[in-house]
Amino acid sequence: MRLEKIQAFLKEKAWKYSYTEQDGVGSIDFENRGLAYHIWEFSDEGYGDTDDVTYGAESNVRTGGRQEDFYGDYEEEIIEVIRNWK
Repeated sequence: MRLEKIQAFLKEKAWKYSYTEQDGVGSIDFENRGLAYHIWEFSDEGYGDTDDVTYGAESNVRTGGRQEDFYGDYEEEIIEVIRNWK
């Protein structure tokens, strides 16, 4: 299971959401106040001789209509954006 922190946050808020997982990355869809939100996790494999894999997530939680990429501790960053909704 992926995106566990975000799922726990949404459960705490008692918001309905759907979760799917494919190819080792997760996806969450939920609604709030009539707007649809999406969180799509992705992985970018390194190039050349490196085996590095970078994970991130694409979401519209900040703007509603436009997707943006989150990297690093992306789950915490997305949760913080949602916490600051007015």
